[in-house]
This record gives sequence, structure tokens and C-alpha cells, in this order.
Amino acid sequence: MTAVGAGGWIEGWLSAPRFAVYLQAAGQDRRLAVELYEWNTAISSAFHHDLAHLEVGLRNAYDRALMRGVGPNGQHWVFQPHAFFPPQMKTASNGKRVDDNQKSRDQLNHAIQQATPARMTAAQPASGKVIAELSFGFWRYLTSRRQHQPLWVPYLHHAFVPGTARSTVDGHVDKLHRLRNRVAHHEPLTGLDLKDRYSRVLALAALIDPLLEVYISNNSPCPQLLAARPR
Repeated sequence: MTAVGAGGWIEGWLSAPRFAVYLQAAGQDRRLAVELYEWNTAISSAFHHDLAHLEVGLRNAYDRALMRGVGPNGQHWVFQPHAFFPPQMKTASNGKRVDDNQKSRDQLNHAIQQATPARMTAAQPASGKVIAELSFGFWRYLTSRRQHQPLWVPYLHHAFVPGTARSTVDGHVDKLHRLRNRVAHHEPLTGLDLKDRYSRVLALAALIDPLLEVYISNNSPCPQLLAARPR
């Protein structure tokens, strides 16, 4: 840390615009700005840990819920994109007709391709491998308002404790999806209410399964790091 105040090597490493965010948060104190950058890296890793547990729990809960729409001898829902995500047409602001479910079908088809080994020709990949290829962004939009009647009412409410409102889940997932994207792209978290985001991690986990919330809470590095933010 002895060279923190010298030259412009930090700007060369991080870029001037990126480091400027931390300088502003640190009141132009270069040493504190670097400490904040280190802390940002650590808290990002901590949230990545917790969000990984939450995402796996969420997608498995959704998988079980969506399977309620599959008959005893039917194909797994991931292999029925048009059945679960049929064309849902709307008029965009430019007057063009667009299919709101096209992206979901495309994501499923891409996940199937990614999960299929090159040596396989006719056989389908395991459904679990397809699910693992789907991004958090796919799951995030399953609780949007437009999916209330098609997915939430018949299936997805079963993924959560009885009485859970779709809007409550969607609010948590929206904020956490945005957080996950910032973490994944190494973006600054200094301007976010991270205590709120951590509370949302636990709240959503509790809606999936109270024991999942307990597990994440007991193993999370977030509280200690949130308390240790450089000042």
C-alpha cells in the first residue's frame, strides 16, 4: 500500500473512470479509495456465494412447480418450450407486434443445445443439465406480471410457502438479479443499499424453504463484511 498515493498506476490498472467511483466514495482519499475497492471485491465474492445457493434453490423449486403441468408420461417441461411459453403477442411502442415469450423459448432451445454433447444426435440431454445452462435472467422473468395467469397461478406459486404473493417474489428477484449482474461484471456496489440486498437474499430463501434461509444465514460471509466496510 506504500505506493497508493504515487503516480497514476492505479488509474492504469483500474481505468480512471472506474477508480473515480471509489475516489468519490472516499472523499478523494486515494488510500481509502483502494481500501474500498478491495472491500468491494470481497463483498462481491460474498454475495456471489449467497446468490449461488439461492439461485440453485430457486431454479429447483421452479422446476418442481412447472413439472405439475406435465402428465405422467409427458416430456420434461424444458423440452416443451411452446407448451409453457406459447406465443404471447403485444404491440410495442413503435407499433410493431412482438412475442413476449420468444426470448424464453430461445433461451430454452439454446440451453438444450449447450447441454447436448457433440456426440449425441437423437437422444435428449438430461433435463438437469438443461436447467443448469439456464441463466438467472431466465428464472427472473418467470414472475413478471405478464406471467401471472400463464405460470404463477397454475404452477409457480407452489414453489413458495403458502400465501406468497407473486409481486413479493418478483420484487426480490428483480433486485437480486440486478445485484448478481453487477457482481458478475465486477461493478462497484458502494452506491447500493447492501443491507437491503442481503435481507432480500434471506427473505427469498425463506419463501422457498425456511431451512434454506437458515443455511444461507449460518454460512454467509456477508454480515461480517458489511460491518467491516472501510470508512
